[in-house]
Amino acid sequence: MTAADRDEADARTPSDDRRDRVDRHPRPHVGTSLGKWYQIRNPLRVAVNYAVILLCRISPSLTLKRVLLRRLGVTVGEGVAFGLESTPDVFWPELITIEDDVIVGYDATILCHEFLREEYRTGAVHIREGAMIGAGAIVLPGVEIGENAQVAANSLVTEDVPPETTVVGVPAEPEE
Repeated sequence: MTAADRDEADARTPSDDRRDRVDRHPRPHVGTSLGKWYQIRNPLRVAVNYAVILLCRISPSLTLKRVLLRRLGVTVGEGVAFGLESTPDVFWPELITIEDDVIVGYDATILCHEFLREEYRTGAVHIREGAMIGAGAIVLPGVEIGENAQVAANSLVTEDVPPETTVVGVPAEPEE
C-alpha cells in the first residue's frame, strides 16, 4: 500500500468500509451459524433460488439470465452480461444490485452472506454501471464496485473498488 493509498483510506468515513454495511446476526442455535441454516432462511426459498441460479449458470442466453435473476429479486440493469457458471448469492439474491452494462465473468461469485462460527453476516453488493468482474473473481458482502471499475480474474474483493480503478489479487488491491 502506497502513502497515497493510506491517506485515501484514512480519509474515508466509516460508511465507506464494507464492514459497516454488513449486518451481523448472532447464530440462532448451538453450533456454527451454517449448521442450521434452514432456521435462518426458508429452505423452499433457497431451493428455488438454487434451481433458478443453476439454470442461469448453464444458460447461454443473457436475456434469460437477466429475466430469471430479476424474478429472484436481483436488481439487474440493461445490457448486463453474466458469463457461464457465474453465481449470484443463493441465500440473499435480493441484496444484489447490478447497474447497466456490467460484465460478470465466467465462474465469478457475488456473495451477500458469510456464515461464521459465532454469527452470520449479510450485506448488499452494489456493482455500478460499466464495471467488469473477471472470471473466477469473488465479491464479498457489503462491497461496492465503482463505475467502470475492473476486477481482475481470480481476485477476492474484500473492500470497495473506486470508480475507474482496476483491482487484482487476493485480497484485491489497486493495480500499480
